[in-house]
Amino acid sequence: MLPPRTSLIEDRRAIIDRRALDDRLETLPYGDKARAPALEIIGEALEQGRAEIDRRMVAQPYRGRVHAAATSFLYDQLLRLAYDVVTQRLFPNPNPTPAERLCLVGIGGTGRGEMAPHSDLDLLLLVPDRRNAWVEQAIEGLLYLLWDLQLKVGHAVRTPEEVIALSKTDMSVRTATLEARYIWGDDLLFHEMEVRFAREVVRGSAHEFVAAKLAERDERHARMGDTRYLVEPNVKDGKGGLRDLHTLYWIGKYVHGVDRPADLVDKGMFSAREFRRFERAERFLWSVRCHLHRVTGRPEDRLGFDHQREIAEAMNYADRPGKAAVERFMHFYFLNAKAVGDLTGVFLAQLDAQLADEGRRFALPTLLRREKKLGGFPLDRGRLSVKTQAWLEKDPVRLLQLFRTAQKEGVEIHPDAMRAAARAARAVDEVREDPRANAIFLDILSGREQTDTVLRWMNEAGVFGRFVPDFGRVVAQMQFDMYHHYTVDEHTIRAIGLTAAIDRGEMVDDHPLASALIKQVASRRALYVAVLLHDIAKGRGGDHSELGAEIAYELGPRFGLTAGETDMVAWLVLHHLLMSSTAFKRDLADPTTIDDFVRQVQSPERLRMLLILTVVDIRAVGPGTWTDWKRRLLRTLFEAAEERLRLGHKQHGRSELVSARKAELDEQLDWPRDALHAHHKRLPDSYWLAEPTGWQVDNALQVAEAEAAAALGPARPSIRMKRDRESDATRLSIFAEDAPGLFYRICAGLSAAGASIIDARIHTTRDQRALDNLLITDAQGRRYADKRRRKRLEASLVEAIEAEAPPPPPAPEPLSDRDAAFDVPPNIIVSQTASTRMTVVEVHARDRSGLLARLAHAILSVGAVVHSAHVTTYGERAVDTFYLTDDHGRKLSHETADALREALREAAADPVAA
Repeated sequence: MLPPRTSLIEDRRAIIDRRALDDRLETLPYGDKARAPALEIIGEALEQGRAEIDRRMVAQPYRGRVHAAATSFLYDQLLRLAYDVVTQRLFPNPNPTPAERLCLVGIGGTGRGEMAPHSDLDLLLLVPDRRNAWVEQAIEGLLYLLWDLQLKVGHAVRTPEEVIALSKTDMSVRTATLEARYIWGDDLLFHEMEVRFAREVVRGSAHEFVAAKLAERDERHARMGDTRYLVEPNVKDGKGGLRDLHTLYWIGKYVHGVDRPADLVDKGMFSAREFRRFERAERFLWSVRCHLHRVTGRPEDRLGFDHQREIAEAMNYADRPGKAAVERFMHFYFLNAKAVGDLTGVFLAQLDAQLADEGRRFALPTLLRREKKLGGFPLDRGRLSVKTQAWLEKDPVRLLQLFRTAQKEGVEIHPDAMRAAARAARAVDEVREDPRANAIFLDILSGREQTDTVLRWMNEAGVFGRFVPDFGRVVAQMQFDMYHHYTVDEHTIRAIGLTAAIDRGEMVDDHPLASALIKQVASRRALYVAVLLHDIAKGRGGDHSELGAEIAYELGPRFGLTAGETDMVAWLVLHHLLMSSTAFKRDLADPTTIDDFVRQVQSPERLRMLLILTVVDIRAVGPGTWTDWKRRLLRTLFEAAEERLRLGHKQHGRSELVSARKAELDEQLDWPRDALHAHHKRLPDSYWLAEPTGWQVDNALQVAEAEAAAALGPARPSIRMKRDRESDATRLSIFAEDAPGLFYRICAGLSAAGASIIDARIHTTRDQRALDNLLITDAQGRRYADKRRRKRLEASLVEAIEAEAPPPPPAPEPLSDRDAAFDVPPNIIVSQTASTRMTVVEVHARDRSGLLARLAHAILSVGAVVHSAHVTTYGERAVDTFYLTDDHGRKLSHETADALREALREAAADPVAA
């Protein structure tokens, strides 16, 4: 039985001509002598068939469903040939008994007749009796033949009775049996199973099956990230992927007995227009999946960065101004994933209407009955509905009122209403300038309750992007880097949702400072609009912050903001990266850092709003991007800037702060006054400003212990490691004789042990000792919890520090395919004005093993001295900042700075470029 889509395949015999092959196999001898030549004939056919399908994929890159059907057709024919060889040549049985029967059944993708080039064969080997010797011999011979062809086979051997029994208790077996398809062998066995399955399993169990499939879908979504907008999506199992379309087909087949997706239109599950969207999405997703298998040469379903460019090229995408081909390709991918989500809502609404018991809803949460209307909108079993599409179009403000009412009343919107809103979305163009419509939109945006959910509904319906066309331009737009986890629109909606959660007081434990500051903000709506617009201009070419500020000046008055609020929003959008850039890349103990920051911020209100915007922007990037370490740096910068703004004078408060820090330490140490005074004197002001009190206590005890040991013998480097709970990394403190190149030796020792430096603060005491505090992780980004690993790390550090000559810098490792997908040219920025006493050097480069050690070696090579280092990573990109002087403690000369720039560029270059 060939699947329906076989008819789409042109010139099937060019892929495989079973009759001609069968004629060749007919000439083979009987018994084991037939095995080798049969394997050669079938193997040659497999190779030629795959080559022909590959050729067609290159020539016709968008016919994914046809290529999937062609692959299934190829395997069908090979399975038939293999079956005949086994049952007619290897183990002939001209007069079989009733127990000596075998049926070859396709399940999964093999059953549907859809297979990507490297998909596994999913087979059910149906037998009347599992203990029959000939049957066991034939199955073993068939499987060995398929394995020798290097095919991956997932198989089960069952009787019809076992299939029925398992289908009643195991939903995965039931689904496999639902789409089982006869391929070859004893068709009566298959017919028996099919009839019994329909009668004994399917009949009367639709509710159970649908509920199980939807629960399975939700669990799969949660496992895969629960969003359609992950920048490295899983084409098969991710949200908005092929498995979601399969789920709709399974449900339709189970409930209505359809044999192909097109039959869903006749059953009222889709309109003809909606089914065309179904087909377009399915065709595109199958094309992507087939190309993904082709370019990787394996059954790969995760569309990783290392393959996106290649597939974009294979599918004929080209660069456009402001948008690379790969970004255009992924944009279209996410639009299709969104279409899958829209169609799922439509399908479930129709299913609900068809199968619901009176007074309650099917498959979706049941709500208590409420009044017939809510805010002028009719209610349909507890969900907000609309009269007709025309009713929305008559007064397009209702399109916004629909979502605001749902938000305010805490109710869902009926899928039929979502469908009507999507069809009427164009009408919202008419009321973009309407003050009433803009006031409603602003209420939704700053409405606190389920803000992100409602904005996501608006986005799904297309109302959001039409009411704010600038937002529409970033819908489904990806950012081709390893830092951002979501598309721009999804990132923005998540950031707004986080702002609302902080506003509701739900994130006091995670974000205590932001939770306190949001209560002091003068204009909440200005804050929410700034969060909406902070990335609004991405993908246009040019600086998205500057372009976004221009958009803010246009949209602010339209939304109903005052001139002052609009100016605040524009400033926040223009400078939304200022606080994170300063906190993570600059020395916060350097007065110039705070001076420069405060000079741009200028007011406490800007500072408060910028802190909140920075927090939600980082947090919304994706899992793992927000850390306690970042919180501490942002809080330190906020407090220093807030004090400077409050006290007015740039130096006022610095000496008082140093004195306060020393007093805090004194309270923690039970030391004599003269010992405390001596410890205070030996450390510079920058140390007291930079280090938290807990680190200062540990440093003091470490120094005292090291000096006591030095009094009894030769001085050795003192190394202490401790868990830092705020960053969940390992805190490493090194106290040693200061010497040129010490920082490089430390970096080299850590690199040799496989450690990565997150942050480094380097201090030189007034008696020329080095006290360096670093945060480190292992190669997997974890702290060093194992005592033996810490000992090995310490030994590597001591060896590097005490070596007669500095060790050579680690050689850059070859780039992986994933890393090579990104173009990260080194960029070296040298500033003589970012600090009053030091030269500040910022290095942008590809993040990879040993980078910091190579950069430190380059600094040593020109005779510069490192006073502090700040290490930040953004996915594939590292940004390392160094505060440097020459060996006399002065800023670097222009000649030295130029030499350093070239040395750093060479150290940061990719191996291929070098």
